[in-house]
Amino acid sequence: MDEIYETQPERTDLPLVVVPVIIESMIESFEKNFELFKDIARVRMYKDFTLDEDTIVARCAEADAIIVIGFHCADSILDRLNVKCYAFGGTGVASYIDLNKAKERGIRVCNVVHYGDHAVAEHTIALLMELARQVGKLDRQVKEGNWDGVDGYELYGKKLGIIGLGGIGQTVARIAGTLGMNVSAWNSHVPEQVLTDLNVTPVDDMNELIAGSDVVSIHLPLLDSTKGIVTAQNLEALKPGTMFINTARAEIIESGALLSRLQRGDIPAALDVFDHEPLAADDPLCSIPGIILTPHTAWRTDGAYVGITKQVVQSVAAYFKGEDFNVVV
Repeated sequence: MDEIYETQPERTDLPLVVVPVIIESMIESFEKNFELFKDIARVRMYKDFTLDEDTIVARCAEADAIIVIGFHCADSILDRLNVKCYAFGGTGVASYIDLNKAKERGIRVCNVVHYGDHAVAEHTIALLMELARQVGKLDRQVKEGNWDGVDGYELYGKKLGIIGLGGIGQTVARIAGTLGMNVSAWNSHVPEQVLTDLNVTPVDDMNELIAGSDVVSIHLPLLDSTKGIVTAQNLEALKPGTMFINTARAEIIESGALLSRLQRGDIPAALDVFDHEPLAADDPLCSIPGIILTPHTAWRTDGAYVGITKQVVQSVAAYFKGEDFNVVV
């Protein structure tokens, strides 16, 4: 039998909020925040994780609102349910729920903001360090009795080009600055004082930014205006040896363009996001040498969980109270 956590189960007069799947390490944070639903809504949280669509739909059959953690809310799920509020535990909700369809049906969709500025930025730096110093490979070498080592790539004095200077991009810029990197940014629609404080040089032309960088890192949110904004032509500006990192969304890049560029084998890259998730083991990306892949895990830290859980609960509670909180559509 599925293990279920419930609040106010006897209050059948209250709307039902369902958390159909959960990441185990988030359970405690959620339980602490469910007090915000007192006398507003009852909660049913399933304390396991599955991507089986039929299971998710069955668990949500009676739901008035759903908290979406870690699964894609496909059209086929929307079509089978009569839920009027979806609260997504992340910022880039557009790649998890069809916002146009939700709007047409009068469904409210909420996200969370700035919960993961440090979490995602730190993962970006971890990927950068792995590309530069190949610690994972060195660990395997030593455990195999191999003392050959590898040559590292010194980041001090190198040029980092950031595409998207929001909360995460700014945090990456701050950390990179302490490493002695020279940071530039595209789409830097931020106050001049921010650029000054971070010692970031704005660059208006994306090709110029990419061509002039030793490392390129993507930090744009996924919006209608940013989908495919990094084109195949932009990626042509990558010099051989330039490190490329994406912890934002795969859809920021023109479909197929990154794979085509990486298959030449001259760009070390680290990716946390993909066009299709989970990534299949036979995906062409998995066979390209020198590419580091992680399973969309940049956001998963203890600190980020606190912000995520509180904000999704606040957004659903606001919906039932006739208020707005983190509303996307």
